[in-house]
Amino acid sequence: MKQEKKLLKLYIELVKLQKEIIASQLKLLVILEGRDAAGKDGTIKAITLHLSPRETKVVALSKPSDRECREWYYQRYTSHLPASGEFVLFNRSWYNRAGVEKVMGFCTDKEYISFFTEVELFEKMLTDAGVIIFKYYLDISKKEQRKRMEDRKENPLKQWKVSPIDEVALKRWHAYSKARDRMLLQTNFRHSPWYVVNADDKEAAHIALISHLLKQLSYTGKNKKLLSEDDDLVYAATADAVQQRLFR
Repeated sequence: MKQEKKLLKLYIELVKLQKEIIASQLKLLVILEGRDAAGKDGTIKAITLHLSPRETKVVALSKPSDRECREWYYQRYTSHLPASGEFVLFNRSWYNRAGVEKVMGFCTDKEYISFFTEVELFEKMLTDAGVIIFKYYLDISKKEQRKRMEDRKENPLKQWKVSPIDEVALKRWHAYSKARDRMLLQTNFRHSPWYVVNADDKEAAHIALISHLLKQLSYTGKNKKLLSEDDDLVYAATADAVQQRLFR
């Protein structure tokens, strides 16, 4: 099945899922993380393209204000969590602390170390309150990241994505890899698991992630045949997978 045709069928499945979320008053939270230019924006657009904007919310917070820096770390995120009947997608999240904040020195060592204890308690509290959490890490190669960042500079429609951190991201590739590995290994909780998406091919990654998400959830009228294919682009963040399958 061609990618365009399969994606159209998956859009129909997403609408079915949203009807289930609304009817059953579910609280669905999907977190997307990854390196700069990993494709988080495009993936979220693919997921939400045909969903109801009233019950679907995308959260992409800017850097914290002076006041937010003095708040409880998770405080700025809590108001954006899903209410009953809502599907919320975070384009980056509290996992900034385990990634960019660590690598760029935006948090202290004490804050970084404490994060790994606190995040487990925080996410357990959310799941105990009925929030269904899926966490996806979009993984790309260094070659693909460089290519996408060059495209940002040259494409007038992507100028808003260019930032001073872009060049630093390439220079600190190995530091980001180390932080990524620790994040995935130490925060892959049973109640809020991590999945890795090989995202070097954008369209294939969109299809794989959407298919994977739909497989994990029950909803009326699910097209099981459509979702039976396994392209192996999405996989659980087990210790073996983190060590052997991620781009380095």
